[in-house]
Amino acid sequence: MFIRFSTIAAAVAAMQASAVMADPVTVVDVTGREVTLEAPAERIILGEGRQIYLLGALEREDPFKRVVGWREDLLQADPDTYALYAEKFPALKDLPTFGGFKDGTFDVEQAASLNPDLVLMNLEAKQATEDAGYDDKLAELGIPIVYVDFREDPVAHSIESMRIMGQVTGQEERAEEYVSFVDAQMARVTDVLAGAEFERPRVFVDRAGGYSDDCCMTFGNGNFGEYVEIAGGTNIAKDILPTTFGTLNPEQIIAANPQQVIVTGGQWEAYVPGGAWVGVGPGSDLSQARDKLQALTERTAMTGIEAVKTGQVHAIWHQFYDNPYYFVAVQQLAKWLHPELFADLDPEATLQELHERFLPVPYKPGYWVSLNEQ
Repeated sequence: MFIRFSTIAAAVAAMQASAVMADPVTVVDVTGREVTLEAPAERIILGEGRQIYLLGALEREDPFKRVVGWREDLLQADPDTYALYAEKFPALKDLPTFGGFKDGTFDVEQAASLNPDLVLMNLEAKQATEDAGYDDKLAELGIPIVYVDFREDPVAHSIESMRIMGQVTGQEERAEEYVSFVDAQMARVTDVLAGAEFERPRVFVDRAGGYSDDCCMTFGNGNFGEYVEIAGGTNIAKDILPTTFGTLNPEQIIAANPQQVIVTGGQWEAYVPGGAWVGVGPGSDLSQARDKLQALTERTAMTGIEAVKTGQVHAIWHQFYDNPYYFVAVQQLAKWLHPELFADLDPEATLQELHERFLPVPYKPGYWVSLNEQ
């Protein structure tokens, strides 16, 4: 991609001017790369809009004050959260938006014109970034890339990513406060299970069930598949899929006869208008979501399985797979899988506390629903 030298010169001059007000700091990103930059970074490009999930917990007064551009995925993937932030911070609607690194639609020259101190990239885009030479082009401008991750390995990397973002924004104390909260909330599940005798129910995680006519996307050993194991279940796909993301055919699901089905859902009208996906998330209509969840049990893959017979079919917000709030999903899964062990655990109260203590937008219920609810 052609980059004008005048653009490079302007970007470098702007960065030199801003360096007077900042100090160099070296961070180690989730890939193990050492990156030196001026911090706190005052002009950040978000390589994915959903990175605001992390940034919002650090910059509670105005999570967009350092953002000069971002990828446009949040509006399509999570329109309800976008609306909450847009209502409180309407200036976000005027931020320049970018295409993706993975699909080759990122505009380096546009990015350079914004004079960023830093581009935050998600780990899953690293290979595509290097293949397209974006890393080299940004390096020519003296613009560092820092990789974070809350999708490929959220349990391992979300905490690390929060600390990294704390470093680059100068919000280390807030990052550690958040990390302490996460650790305490995870312990409310792991400590109970460590001291209990229990049987692990067989669980099928239906990733984005109803999003397409194909059945059925799911998770291997990572992400929601790992959440299930932490919460005291057995993910039926863990010994079948070699990767975090994959697909099971209906025959494999029927043969495994899961005792619990967890469907991940969201508001995906922008992607699949009128689709069979289950609409859960902040402020969602749970009556409508329950009806759509019920309809998904009529697919071939659900024929005769124990979970459908007993009503142990649930839907939960898909974006828990892609943000640092994964511990809330672990709590809710534990509540579904072992209600007798977690009678006193209230994941909704946890999510509400998360909003009240750490996030700049109000809590709205609607993140999960079950067929066995009265």
